Amino acid sequence: MDAEATQVMTRTGQFTTTTVSWETPVRSRLAAAIDRLSRPLAELVERDANEGDTRMLVADILSVGMNYSKYQDLTTEYRTGGESVDYAILLEEKLFAPVEVKGCAQDLDVRNIQTARKVAAEHGAEWIVLTNGRLWKAYHLRPDEDGESTRPVLIVDVDLMDADSHDRNIDALFHLTHEAVEHGRLETLREWNEALEAAPLAAVLRSESVVAAVREEVRRATGHPGHHGDADQVLNALTEDVIARGLLPERDEE
Repeated sequence: MDAEATQVMTRTGQFTTTTVSWETPVRSRLAAAIDRLSRPLAELVERDANEGDTRMLVADILSVGMNYSKYQDLTTEYRTGGESVDYAILLEEKLFAPVEVKGCAQDLDVRNIQTARKVAAEHGAEWIVLTNGRLWKAYHLRPDEDGESTRPVLIVDVDLMDADSHDRNIDALFHLTHEAVEHGRLETLREWNEALEAAPLAAVLRSESVVAAVREEVRRATGHPGHHGDADQVLNALTEDVIARGLLPERDEE
């Protein structure tokens, strides 16, 4: 959690994170920029604009919406093996993320970031942004176990022309803004996503607090007042019948 965030208990007994002082204007600025650029984006998509025209829209979103200066934070100078990325985002004069831009109508997938991955590897960057103006994807380059290579993990995935997901889109893109990156929000989003992967989530399901919560819910549903060893029964049921064996620590599988 961001160090500047605070928590407030709701009437349901759950905690919600309040918005810190810098966050509201950043979200408002981003939303206003996306709304203002929605018509140009729609026009580009309608006429199947090429990469050159798409790059101009992307530059506007990066600068106006996400607050990356066109003259200090964005550059086109990064090349590798004769190929170049469309943009690169710099933070404190160091490469933060190569930005790969495709035409508005082009589908996007991980194969589109091969050049960006090479650039990132050469300059020690951990993030890559892939976009066609409409779709925005941010990948984290997660180190493999051998420590010598990385694999891209999708962290942000947005479709700006999905009107039903407007609020979710703004919330997701917020993590890519200059301010959010500086405050560590993109990094905590990455940590959140990793924590929801199968293995770490299996560990959470076996934690004392979750076992206690499951026990209380089963007691409530059955009317059973509880008995000695009921928590161990819950843990055993989760371990033996709910959580896949491959997700358990080795000592529990023996």
